[in-house]
Amino acid sequence: MDGRLPALNEDRMSIVPMIVFAVYCLASMGLLFYAINCYVMLVLFARRRESAEAAAAACLDACADLPDEQWPQVTTQLPLFNERNVAERVIRAAAAMNYPSDRHEIQVLDDSDDQTCALVDAVVAELAASGHDIKVLRRDNRTGFKAGALAAGTAVAKGEYLAIFDADFIPHVEFLRRAMPEFLADHEVGLVQARWGHINRQSSLLTRIQAIGIDGHFMVEQPARAWNGLYMNFNGTAGVWRKQAIADAGGWEWDTLTEDMDLSYRMQFAGWKTRYQLFNVAPAELPENILAFKSQQFRWAKGSIQTARKLLPRVFRAPTPLFTKLQAVLHLTHYCIHPLMLTLAFLALPVMLTTRVVLSPTVYGVVGVLLLFSMTAPSTLYVGSQRAAYADWLSRIRHLPFLVCMGVGLAVSNTLAVLEALCGMESGFVRTPKQGDSDEAAYRIPLSPVVLIELLMGVYCSVSFSTYILVGQYWVGPFLAIYAAGFLAVGLLSLAHCFGLGMRQPRLQVCTD
Repeated sequence: MDGRLPALNEDRMSIVPMIVFAVYCLASMGLLFYAINCYVMLVLFARRRESAEAAAAACLDACADLPDEQWPQVTTQLPLFNERNVAERVIRAAAAMNYPSDRHEIQVLDDSDDQTCALVDAVVAELAASGHDIKVLRRDNRTGFKAGALAAGTAVAKGEYLAIFDADFIPHVEFLRRAMPEFLADHEVGLVQARWGHINRQSSLLTRIQAIGIDGHFMVEQPARAWNGLYMNFNGTAGVWRKQAIADAGGWEWDTLTEDMDLSYRMQFAGWKTRYQLFNVAPAELPENILAFKSQQFRWAKGSIQTARKLLPRVFRAPTPLFTKLQAVLHLTHYCIHPLMLTLAFLALPVMLTTRVVLSPTVYGVVGVLLLFSMTAPSTLYVGSQRAAYADWLSRIRHLPFLVCMGVGLAVSNTLAVLEALCGMESGFVRTPKQGDSDEAAYRIPLSPVVLIELLMGVYCSVSFSTYILVGQYWVGPFLAIYAAGFLAVGLLSLAHCFGLGMRQPRLQVCTD
């Protein structure tokens, strides 16, 4: 083959193929831009890691002998909604944290309307009787969902600092002792975010690949942003806020599905600083059902783009360097990679069939290298995160091919989330069901019609792959094979988990809110 793409019109490209080809090229360039930033994150992480870790150690040492009476008042907030599988675990973990008892208040912000209420009341009564400053706060309605519950708790909190943990987290006993020195060392710090760990990483292939993906964010991206003076976001849990920073930012708002990211940026606009603690790890539960995982990703994708629409004008007006603004744009719009990937997957076949392009061997090689560079960038970041975090990183990265396929397979669902956000479509907060230590799952995420589109895209990409290989287009063909495998895997696994195949789901209840 000479690198020539067959065409229906051999004389001149018509306007429609030209538009298709232009959109295809623009989507490719967009993905390349986000890919380059993966390498930028790795460089930013590596250049500051040694000095940042030294500074964190010095900060801890400075408070090592601090008397109990000099530790500030902290309120730990535990927002719950129908979390009977994990509610007791997180409440007891919060109570077990090593912090002066007279300076640690625990708020259980329980909006539940099921058996969780009775369980929470019993555990809280027991802990209160043993001397813990702990109480349950319940609202008459769920206005604002989690953000509304946090706002209500903050209004009556005793502490000048607020630690927040979702129901599936198990904070380390020394969590507060590790986090609070950052505030004591610098009175301009408004937020300290800890790294997420993984309680159930070994449960399945799905949880293993999720762990790698989350490590990429928490082991490389978050410290790279925090250590280099870029905008960093609160991840909704496993963090501590200065109450004054929340007030200066305008308080919790619930006009986006990622109220945590929204408040983080507004707090930094108000002049407050963020800190990220790589060494302070809070283990959490990963979704074991792919429908729950997709629902979580949908919420994160839609909320991120909603936040981008809301805050990017303020980012552009902020008195910050151009590089900081650029990184904020890439951060807030990160989920745009999914519509870009879906665009490439859909247009690959029409481009080949309708576009006549003759490339020299040199240009053809450059295009191939750029494609490879773009596709391998996220994997390079994930390898870097595993190498930095674990001694057995080589055994962990063998699951990377499955993570790549999963990332592609999510493109349909997350593209829908991005489009809904761009169009201003409203949707309620759908929480991620937690398994806990129970063999009975509490809730079921209903099967979405999106699964059919995923399966159809899998078949379509299989046809595209076969066509490219038949005509000798060996550079693009393998990437289409990844697309086909990803869409089919996500679609088929969604069907399997919907019917409980391979899941611990003997009795199910539909969660519709």
